[in-house]
Amino acid sequence: MKKIIALLCLAGMMPLSAHAASDKATIDQRLINAKAVMDQVMMAKDKSIPLNILEMATCVGVIPGLKKAAFVVGGEYGRGVVTCRTGHGWSAPAFITLAGGSFGFQLGGQSTDLVLVAVNDKGFQDLLKSKFKIGGDAAASAGPVGRNSQAATDWKMSSELLTYSRSKGLFAGIDLNGAAVSQSNDDTIAYYGKGHAVESILKGDVAVPDNAKPFVRTVAKYFIEAQKK
Repeated sequence: MKKIIALLCLAGMMPLSAHAASDKATIDQRLINAKAVMDQVMMAKDKSIPLNILEMATCVGVIPGLKKAAFVVGGEYGRGVVTCRTGHGWSAPAFITLAGGSFGFQLGGQSTDLVLVAVNDKGFQDLLKSKFKIGGDAAASAGPVGRNSQAATDWKMSSELLTYSRSKGLFAGIDLNGAAVSQSNDDTIAYYGKGHAVESILKGDVAVPDNAKPFVRTVAKYFIEAQKK
């Protein structure tokens, strides 16, 4: 019986992968959605990412619409985008996939937006890897919220990534330990026309495509606002 349940759970995840098949239009929409998530999060002033966190950000990733499999054993699957700070602005987007066990979303079929903020050089280096495990390769913690939150000064300095979720208008830190993050090679090829190493993209060696500029500029705007606070 346990084997049957496990197989059903895997089968439930398969359509998620199939529907995530890469094409340029789908990826363009993902970038639009990622920009919207950042705007909506930062407009919730009393529940936004604290400015003193954004001021330290080396990379920002957004996974709009993470999906949950509605079976006995939960599982998540989502695709998103990451941009990192370079010596000449913020990088072109690298495309990532996040997959893992249940992160506490108890409602079957729930869709949740995720935001990942790397806050030091180690967090940046982890994002340059083609694949890493949150909580294993990269120390992570649920990020504090509130534009001027005192809690933002109390989070663990050992954390390389701060992680957030947004669902049904609510924004809060979330524990993503155990999730695997990897480069989405098919998205990369579909968007750029060829494969680029995630390190090359996030270090700024790849020009920002026109369709990606709104997302990248939005992240840069909030970073600049944080520095001016």
